[in-house]
Amino acid sequence: MPEDIAGSEQMLSNWNQNIQERAARYQDMATRVQGMTISERSSDGAVELTIGSNGILQNLVINESASGKRMAEVSGEIMKLLQRAQSKIPQLLQEAMAETIGTQDETANVLFNEAKKNFPAPPAEEPAATPYDRNEINFRVEDDAPPPARPTPPPPPRRRPPSDDDDDFGGESVLT
Repeated sequence: MPEDIAGSEQMLSNWNQNIQERAARYQDMATRVQGMTISERSSDGAVELTIGSNGILQNLVINESASGKRMAEVSGEIMKLLQRAQSKIPQLLQEAMAETIGTQDETANVLFNEAKKNFPAPPAEEPAATPYDRNEINFRVEDDAPPPARPTPPPPPRRRPPSDDDDDFGGESVLT
């Protein structure tokens, strides 16, 4: 019987040691991930941003070169860069997991899949417009074009037709 107790104590000791080692690896992974940042820059350098590993914006720089752009373009560029940066979070998380807890860990896979769900790949970028895209060539002969529609004037006010009512005195007083 004492051998069984000694074996049980050894098993508990090993189990406790495995739990502590695993907890230390998870803590190491969490520390690495918390310190990670992702930066993105627009192709023309007008907008730069940095996010943390949680996907939250940490820094945004809009350079003077953006002053000639419409605000809708600038805000669209910011959102595109933010999505692009956030879509890199799952890959960073997977790299940190591989270095610390391993990719075979069930909990690690749950974390990775959750990150992929929360930070999906950004939509495909549209090809850059060329000057030829903005200028259409019109082969239509102008004489063939229908004339522009003229606005129609409002109809004239309607007048009441004269009536043969006995009550109507032709607009004159009854006393005259």
